[in-house]
Amino acid sequence: MADQPIRVTVWHEHVHEKKNKVVADLYPDGMHAVMKAGIEEYLGSQVKVGTALLEQPEHGLTQEVLDNTDVLTWWGHRAHNEVDDEIVDRVYKRVLEGMGLIVLHSGHYAKIFKKLMGTGCGLKWREAAEKERLWVVNPGHPIVDGLDEYFELEHTEMYGELFDIPTPDELIFISWFEGGEVFRSGCTWTRGKGKVFYFRPGHETFPIYYDKNVRKVLANGVKYVAPRTGSPYSLKAPNIDKPLSPINSTHEVDESLHQH
Repeated sequence: MADQPIRVTVWHEHVHEKKNKVVADLYPDGMHAVMKAGIEEYLGSQVKVGTALLEQPEHGLTQEVLDNTDVLTWWGHRAHNEVDDEIVDRVYKRVLEGMGLIVLHSGHYAKIFKKLMGTGCGLKWREAAEKERLWVVNPGHPIVDGLDEYFELEHTEMYGELFDIPTPDELIFISWFEGGEVFRSGCTWTRGKGKVFYFRPGHETFPIYYDKNVRKVLANGVKYVAPRTGSPYSLKAPNIDKPLSPINSTHEVDESLHQH
């Protein structure tokens, strides 16, 4: 990975821009175009960024695309149920194999995030254009490189606890909202060989992905979840009939017990 650019695919639902004038005016070329530009702004030649959309055949996530993706970002909201289960399984397998995944904002309810978390992933919410203050609670983490101890978004949608997720491997941000709620807004997990980063900001009716700090976190997140070398990993459960060392006992196996 050190000698080659990180291959990033920005996946986006691309529904709200077609149905809501506020969103269309904020993101005339689509939210995915602004996310792509934000990653490229901070990482430049370190990345090669493409996009994929729900409306495309196989949602733009063909096996070939995924096999050539090191990091996949995921933003969805209205159309979670329109994502084909076969594509979800395809993405899931690639994460276990080592592809990094960044799930953004309302992607907490995406099929792929729920499958990886194994929980309901529900939360409280309110859209009232209130202030959000994101506190860095893991200041030595690579995802917060270049940030101050907190940053603020002047107008945003509130997400509040309880956030129904498994305990994160790492908690990066905690958000405070003007209305009083708090939220675990930056969390990471490892699944198989792949790293998963959930980052909360990103409501479509506010200019969140133009914010310099949000773009910085997104770029840092790409670098953090990108695959690294490691020990071999198999998605299968092979029968090891030839042991590494001699086994002195004798045993007759009923093969029918192991058939699936």
